[in-house]
Amino acid sequence: MGHRIPLHFHIRDQLVYASRGVMTVSANHGAWVVPVHRAVWITAKSAHTIAMSGNVSMRTLYLRPGLADSLPRECCVVNVSPLLKELILHACRIGSLRRALAWQSHLIDVIIDQLQTIKAAPLQLSLPEDPRAVRIANAVLANPSDPRRLGQLARTSGASGRTIERLFVVETGTTFGKWRQQVRLMEAMRLLGGGANVTEAAFEAGYCSSSAFIAAFRKMLGSSPTQYFRDPAAGYGPRIQRRR
Repeated sequence: MGHRIPLHFHIRDQLVYASRGVMTVSANHGAWVVPVHRAVWITAKSAHTIAMSGNVSMRTLYLRPGLADSLPRECCVVNVSPLLKELILHACRIGSLRRALAWQSHLIDVIIDQLQTIKAAPLQLSLPEDPRAVRIANAVLANPSDPRRLGQLARTSGASGRTIERLFVVETGTTFGKWRQQVRLMEAMRLLGGGANVTEAAFEAGYCSSSAFIAAFRKMLGSSPTQYFRDPAAGYGPRIQRRR
């Protein structure tokens, strides 16, 4: 892991676009991996940190809260179309945009129109809050390749495996097994962003083979890891359902 921006927040909504490298954003009992050519939507006053994997370059749009009302009032990773990418880069070259200038007002409207159509990518990791489940989560996050089953991990938590499973379902919205697979997928993406090849990333993240990693990646994101990192349009799919 490379440079890290410490905990902070902004009074405006922000769209942080990864033009190179992979970012990991942590906020509000969750974490989001942001691969190259994608962005993370961070709502106003959400305290967060940003960690860089490899050589990272990013661009940020700051928006008045409520301006992009189609986007959720919670953090999420979003796909960025080639047009929106160019709009982000162009706006960042200009600096602050003002409605008083007609051409800048038009540019703002086009950006907002594009924001209305972006789709979320399933790259979020919800974190449990119960101390017993937190101990298990921290152990997995510290070593995603740990092969121990839930029953073995639960012995260090002061709760049974059945209790830990129930806590994960209630507090993260998914089973422990699926939650750990998400940890491994996100760890592999961070490793790829840091320069590892697919085989290295797969084994270090805990997959039994590179083909298992590629299959899991394709199932989640709709393309192979190589295509996803190379092609900004790869992996576009339906908007993920958010927990209510």
